[in-house]
Amino acid sequence: MLDEVNSQCPVARALEVLGERWALMILRDAFDGLRRFSEFQKNLGLAKNILASRLKLLVECGLLAMQPASDGSAYKEYVLTEKGRSVFPIVVGLRQWGERFLFEAGEARSALVDRASGQAVQMLEVRADDGRVLRAEDCQRTLVRHT
Repeated sequence: MLDEVNSQCPVARALEVLGERWALMILRDAFDGLRRFSEFQKNLGLAKNILASRLKLLVECGLLAMQPASDGSAYKEYVLTEKGRSVFPIVVGLRQWGERFLFEAGEARSALVDRASGQAVQMLEVRADDGRVLRAEDCQRTLVRHT
């Protein structure tokens, strides 16, 4: 549960949902097209009880929805909702940071490419309304009311 100060912080609230490793790994796999419990379990190597609890949380938070399997079988599938798809830039940002700082030169890694062109995805940048690239020191937090 968040304290009063952190309850006003969007980062703290986002971490309540996304801050656990497996939540982001499940979403990463969903972006890659995985939909079934067995696919997530096989790809992540996660214990079934932990996977079930993380999937349940992602459904309860509205990032994934359960629906009948697309092949007409009795299985259920987990599909990204609009809210879940909106996490994509966060996953890309983590990926790009990891690519930059956590791999040695020549070390094998997966890469994210544009499906249409096969080219690498450009680095994410934070920009001002006028298009300027902003750094952390160019920004400040302020309290606003959600409208």
